[in-house]
Amino acid sequence: MDPTNKAKGPSPHYSLYQREIFRQGGTEGKLPHFSVHSDELVESTKKKLSDRAYFYANSNAGLGWTDRANREAFYSWRIIPRMLVDTNVRDLSVELFGHRIPAPILFAPIGINKLYSPEGELIPAKIAGELGLPYCLSTAASNSIEDVAAANDSGASSIASDGGNYCQVRAGSNAKSPRFFQLYMGHDDDVTMSLLERAWKSGFDVCMLTVDTWQLGWRPTDINLANYVFYYPPGTTGNELGASDPVFMGKYGDELKNDSGKWIDSSVWHGKAHTWEKMPWLIKQWKRISGGRPFVIKGIQSAEDALKAYEIGCEGIVVTNHAGRQVDGAVGSLEVLPEIVDAVGDKMKIIFDSGIRTGSDVFKAIALGAHAVQVGRLYVWGMAHEGEAGCRHVMKSLLADLDITMTVAGYPSVTRDVNRKALKRNESGVYPRGEHAKL
Repeated sequence: MDPTNKAKGPSPHYSLYQREIFRQGGTEGKLPHFSVHSDELVESTKKKLSDRAYFYANSNAGLGWTDRANREAFYSWRIIPRMLVDTNVRDLSVELFGHRIPAPILFAPIGINKLYSPEGELIPAKIAGELGLPYCLSTAASNSIEDVAAANDSGASSIASDGGNYCQVRAGSNAKSPRFFQLYMGHDDDVTMSLLERAWKSGFDVCMLTVDTWQLGWRPTDINLANYVFYYPPGTTGNELGASDPVFMGKYGDELKNDSGKWIDSSVWHGKAHTWEKMPWLIKQWKRISGGRPFVIKGIQSAEDALKAYEIGCEGIVVTNHAGRQVDGAVGSLEVLPEIVDAVGDKMKIIFDSGIRTGSDVFKAIALGAHAVQVGRLYVWGMAHEGEAGCRHVMKSLLADLDITMTVAGYPSVTRDVNRKALKRNESGVYPRGEHAKL
């Protein structure tokens, strides 16, 4: 690949990462330390983590049929390549809640990142800042809101002298890179308000409420290990966000000293469902705190629920089945994406989540109407291998994969050219497993 005289576009030439890897191998003898092929990556992660950490990241509900349905849904759609198209400059950029981001990819909210690397959420937050991609912080995080915000800004600042991260943060933001706060809402409204106020003050300017996980799904591989880190000594991992909250600690700090599960059991996965009736109150409070910034519901799997979300005032939804971790035997997220897009795609932002592994997966989700996608397990697998370097390598590889896919398939712009006409439905066939060239 000729790296000279590259015309500058709205997005970086992510594809050059391929050449960088090839050159390092050829001229310096440096090879990647692990495979980014997703099937091999998840397998090599087993060697890097304890059983509890590995299975917490990879356990699925029941027999894992929903996780499989997510991947089979991608296999059911095929990209139609177009030839002799000028793809010398690709535009992967999209507008999302006032931010102009260089690619339609977000870092999904994943909890307890210290299971995968000692620095926890500080690692993906920093890498997201470097790349100019939105970082979503989980309420179940193992770092404080404030520390994660600082890491995210640090990542954005670290590449400012190299031309920046191609991200245009919305006017009026006090953040250097977009970041959103994913809320698990307990039943103490004082604690909820404290979390939202802290998030807003720290530059998290979109509230993303998860509604599919009032409690964890039945995950046999976690059951086999009694895999719930909060109950194990020293009883601090996974409690960091709650333990740093002044309202929670003022009301429940003494209880947390005696019961390390107090935070997670009362404020995160409490098993007591909220309903649609509570949503107008929560939206009103977030709008008051943030001055009217967007509110998003995460966990939508039907057009009916998407319409309800729109009607109560949401600016966006996340179409997800929690990566197959909650309801076994459920629909694959990509299966229901087209009907949800038909119902509300022209009314609100749709973020797709569950099963993204490759650039082609991102392409297909965008073609079916998503405005952006979230990636979760991929970056966790990367940071499990080499911390910051591993997380960066996996995400830069995904971006290069998407950029190269658009180049060789003949689609210059994700917003103008990537639509349903770019895909053909395959009604038959079985998603292949393990059928690829290996070292």
